[in-house]
Amino acid sequence: MQENNKIIKISVRNLVEFIMRSGDLDNTKARREADAMQAGSKIHRKLQKQMGPNYTAEVPLSITIPVVREDVAFDLTIEGRADGIIKNEMEMKDEFAVLIYEVEDKDPPEIVVDEIKGVYMDLSHLNAPIGVHRAQAMCYAYIYAVKYNHQRVGIRMTYVNLEIENIRYFEETFTFPELEDWFHNLVEEYGKWAVWQIKWISSRNEAIKALEFPFPYRDGQKELAAGVYKTILRKKKLFIEAPTGVGKTISTVFPTIKAMGEGIAEKVFYLTAKTITRTVAEDTFQILEQKGLPLKVVTITAKEKICILDKPDCNPIACERAKGYYDRVNDAVYDLLTAENKISRDLISEYASKHCVCPFEMGLDVTLWADAIICDYNYAFDPNVYLRRFFTNDKPNDYIFLVDEAHNLVDRAREMYSGVLYKDSFLEVKRLVKDYSSKVTKCLDHCNNDLLKLKRDCDEFEVVDNISDFALHLLQLLTELDEFFQENHILEGKEEILTLYMDIRHFMNMYEIHDDKYTIYTDYDEAGQFRIKLQCMDPSKNLLYYMDKGRSAVLFSATLLPIQYYMDQLGGTKEDYAVYAPSTFLPENRIIMVGSDVSTKYSRRSEKEYQKILDYIIEFTGARTGNYMVFFPSYQMMSQVALQAGEQLQGLVMQSSNMTEEEKELFLEEFVEDPVESRIGFCVMGGIFSEGIDLKKNRLIGAVIVGTGLPMVCNERELFRGYYDQKNGLGFDYSYLYQGMNKVLQSAGRVIRTRDDRGAILLLDERFSQKQYMNLFPREWYPNIPVNLSTMKKELGAFWKKVDQEEFC
Repeated sequence: MQENNKIIKISVRNLVEFIMRSGDLDNTKARREADAMQAGSKIHRKLQKQMGPNYTAEVPLSITIPVVREDVAFDLTIEGRADGIIKNEMEMKDEFAVLIYEVEDKDPPEIVVDEIKGVYMDLSHLNAPIGVHRAQAMCYAYIYAVKYNHQRVGIRMTYVNLEIENIRYFEETFTFPELEDWFHNLVEEYGKWAVWQIKWISSRNEAIKALEFPFPYRDGQKELAAGVYKTILRKKKLFIEAPTGVGKTISTVFPTIKAMGEGIAEKVFYLTAKTITRTVAEDTFQILEQKGLPLKVVTITAKEKICILDKPDCNPIACERAKGYYDRVNDAVYDLLTAENKISRDLISEYASKHCVCPFEMGLDVTLWADAIICDYNYAFDPNVYLRRFFTNDKPNDYIFLVDEAHNLVDRAREMYSGVLYKDSFLEVKRLVKDYSSKVTKCLDHCNNDLLKLKRDCDEFEVVDNISDFALHLLQLLTELDEFFQENHILEGKEEILTLYMDIRHFMNMYEIHDDKYTIYTDYDEAGQFRIKLQCMDPSKNLLYYMDKGRSAVLFSATLLPIQYYMDQLGGTKEDYAVYAPSTFLPENRIIMVGSDVSTKYSRRSEKEYQKILDYIIEFTGARTGNYMVFFPSYQMMSQVALQAGEQLQGLVMQSSNMTEEEKELFLEEFVEDPVESRIGFCVMGGIFSEGIDLKKNRLIGAVIVGTGLPMVCNERELFRGYYDQKNGLGFDYSYLYQGMNKVLQSAGRVIRTRDDRGAILLLDERFSQKQYMNLFPREWYPNIPVNLSTMKKELGAFWKKVDQEEFC
């Protein structure tokens, strides 16, 4: 929805789904509506081609209605695309469809609007058209009748099962006055929302026009903000490598909000991978609010954190707020919007309690009216959980994606667009359902037998060329599980059954779109369980599909090197932009040293090599009392060096695997400001302390990076290597080098966080002196100093002496 000169635009689908939805939240009904929407376009085209000459497919329709309400006058434009318009009688080829149901009409209308819906359910259970589907057809019927002056129009709901392709029709005829009364009531109900939106956007945009950048511009920051604005204006993507301290969050948010005030941007999606960066985004919007900017900003909170139950269970039996949720939620949202200027997690919970609705789902519903949404990458890009209310329209909207810590999106996207199924899961679900459904049991047997055949051919790791039979059996299983969920309400094993259902559903969605950017393989996990994986090798095409739903995307990180790699993986095109923002830190405030007489290669690991590493750490941390972090490539090496250290290192604290939030906070509390004794934290590269933490001033004065961070060699990693060797000859770089060096850059970035920070960084590995690795050093890492144990002591002494002199002055 967007407002521009008091014109409100909304799609037919969004209008009817928003106003006419009703009923319960119910996770016991495993609906596949979203999947049907994705697969439905193919069946639409197939059906439409089977129609006769009197059938016109994909007819664009729109109507603009002048509305006056609460002294606000505006035009409401409702638009969409009818699946088909039928003139007079028409026939369908018999070989395609089996007509299950038809309503006879002795005086058929001259025009019939056809609304096609692909579904997975057994059509014999469908006794009437679904309300919102019928409403869509009625909207198109009214718009068509107005446009072409028809006094009597029919609608036809065409439901087609996507697996066996049988069809069921529901037909209905309306007079023009009947459609007109119904349509005007729909518009009247939506009117109060449109009026609120117009008033809010008008006051918001006035405030945006008066908004000034909240800080003095740092070097290069004004140019960076201008680049973001121009990118949005030109409908492009911008990739930003911005070192810590540049102020990249405010430099991207501010110009985006300015574009919103000018009607260029409709909504901002601030996308992150971690909670800490979400907090930074919230703080940035808070700064703008303190400068007089009213904004509706919603942070999507994880369901587990906001649910009123100990464990989320969204159905009317387990939760009173799920029963009749859709009957009450619009009132709850309207109450919140009209009574509160800002939106917070606490306010959402308060109003959800007041209206007895689910706070998590209400938070999602509030996003429809928010100016900015702060959320995980998943809500924009993941085919399972993306916010369909924003991204299901054919036309792109003026949404702006601000993607923070974008280096994380490569692996996250590969994971989002991959699917994996475990053989043991089918056997476990069979055990749970065998007494309830012979049909489901039979389908599970088929799938298990398919996997058994694949297992016999897989000693350790096997690439598979064709799984068409297995895919067919999975589709049949999904259909039977749909029926099973409708007819059974078992409690034992419900979660396991639903998990397998969702895993199969996702696997099949990915199978539907898989192409040469995918590889299918079988192997065994660490526990020895056999699995089949549909691996996305290159997520760029899938990401681009979702990014194209918006107007522009700005992707930024302190470690987006080499930037061409990230553009290639994250949907960048030749027309998009890339910029390297200059660092605001003075080179003399830090020292970067490279110790190249040690190695962390597997072939060189030994007690002797570990003692060399330990000697460097002792010398480095002994040069000045303070807080240090030492980052290792693995828990194993970290533990071995710690064990060898014994009493040689004082003040040692170690990261452990699977730390809770409380344990993480306790660990960081060890790094106090102005410490009397040194604290040395042993951590793992790529772990929770290697990015997303802010130890400012002298809470951290040095970091040792042990090794190049390269991932361990494994079958999947070698699969990526072979794929990219064939694609561009950069297999090692794409599968090992870039990921490893990103961990190095992130870990080193913990030291210098503000302009006043002073710190030392030591890179320990012979490979850091090789051109292949040095080419990935950021500009601010030059100059760096090659050292050995004796020269490092001298360099560190001189550096800290200079720091002391500056502080004294």
